[in-house]
Amino acid sequence: MSPASLPRAAEPAFYAAVWLLAKQIPPGKVFPYGRIAACIPCPEGLSPDLYRVQRARWAGQAMAVCPDDVPWHRVPAADGRLIIVARSREEQRRRLEAEGVTFDARGRVRMSLHLWEGPDPQWLESHGFLPQPNQR
Repeated sequence: MSPASLPRAAEPAFYAAVWLLAKQIPPGKVFPYGRIAACIPCPEGLSPDLYRVQRARWAGQAMAVCPDDVPWHRVPAADGRLIIVARSREEQRRRLEAEGVTFDARGRVRMSLHLWEGPDPQWLESHGFLPQPNQR
């Protein structure tokens, strides 16, 4: 296992958690990979330090293979870049624009206008997620 690889045994639960969180993002809003991953507890047996460093990348890997009912287009990088690997950036932008999301001159989502605050803390707790860093 390379340092950037999520252990295979942890993939199903981690990927399911990423997808469940992504499904909560409302139309016209975005929620970056890192913010999604920060809500997911460190998988058992994994170094918390490694998890902190790699979790956003692993969330990206989960989104690259998400089921069709997951709104993958609502998950950009933290700086608003569209970096989805297994899908088309043009399609991601088209879908976001159809929901009213706007972009700056560099083609990045205007995060100050479209960043979602995230799930309700009670929803997170009831589904086994961690509070968002700004709620801890």
